[in-house]
Amino acid sequence: MWTEKKLNDVLTEPTLAMVEDMKRIDGDILVLGAGGKMGHTICVLASKAMERAGIHKKVIAVSRFHDPEVRKYLEENHVEMIQADLQDLKQLENLPEVPNVIYMAGRKFGTDGQEWMTWGVNSVLPAFVGEKYKKSRIVVFSSGNIYPMVPLASGGCTEKDKVAPVGEYAQSCLARERTFEYYSSRYGTKVFMYRLNFAVDLRYGVLADIADKIMNQTPISVTTPCFNCIWQGSAAEIGVRGLLHASNPPKIMNVTGPEVISVRKAAEKIGGFLGREPIFEGEEGNDAYLNNASQAMEQFGYPAVPADTLIRWQAEWVADGGRNLGLPTHFEERGGRY
Repeated sequence: MWTEKKLNDVLTEPTLAMVEDMKRIDGDILVLGAGGKMGHTICVLASKAMERAGIHKKVIAVSRFHDPEVRKYLEENHVEMIQADLQDLKQLENLPEVPNVIYMAGRKFGTDGQEWMTWGVNSVLPAFVGEKYKKSRIVVFSSGNIYPMVPLASGGCTEKDKVAPVGEYAQSCLARERTFEYYSSRYGTKVFMYRLNFAVDLRYGVLADIADKIMNQTPISVTTPCFNCIWQGSAAEIGVRGLLHASNPPKIMNVTGPEVISVRKAAEKIGGFLGREPIFEGEEGNDAYLNNASQAMEQFGYPAVPADTLIRWQAEWVADGGRNLGLPTHFEERGGRY
């Protein structure tokens, strides 16, 4: 039976490769924006990998930490915490100097109508961080949304494809990348640009959205007929191990699962497990936001959990009464409005 503890334990179980790479990462690790959906997974995974490797380094999580449960979870797993508002320059300047930075701060939902705020967080803040940590290795979390939609049979966009962001959120994500590229060029900062397509945690993600709609008998749009996703534990592992691959000029890497997953088929499987018939709406299109992550899989190996298992786990989580964070991905959005 799934519980919050079991889920967190599975998410943060380091692989042998992760433990070995942790021995090669020199110095402490600072995670900026650690209070978000994925930040706590990265922090605890890194902390456990250090422990397994028998080394003594710090994982320092920086966030405003609105959720006391996140603070408790990090504390229990030996992660140091600094409560700070990164948009306050004095607080940012007071953060410790470290050789390794994982930059996860960002804003997506609520962009429509408050575009200025999204641009401030996603493009102005990186300039301050780029200046502050110009001597550090930096993993920069970005988004696969900066690529265009592509035909379903294309295999997805590769890192060599031209970006074409649709909507102000995706445009601001590209601005974040360009800002860090600027500081990389100016100071020689080593950067790993991490373009993520849909991490799955069971409490949120595309599969959680589909399961939630099935349980509430809400129609599921198939206008965007397919998607990529990746187990959050594997995504977090790449986020940490990526520190070893930061380079100048920046190394760009797509991060997602290898499967192109049908919205309809995933919903039917989840519905079958739960004994509920999904309701669909719209006509299936012939394109979607799809990324090709073959480079990441060659470097870091295949994700630990395949898509079929994720689908089954998602249904089990719901059947066991697992909570939904209420943070929909809006994976079906085609016009870039979030």
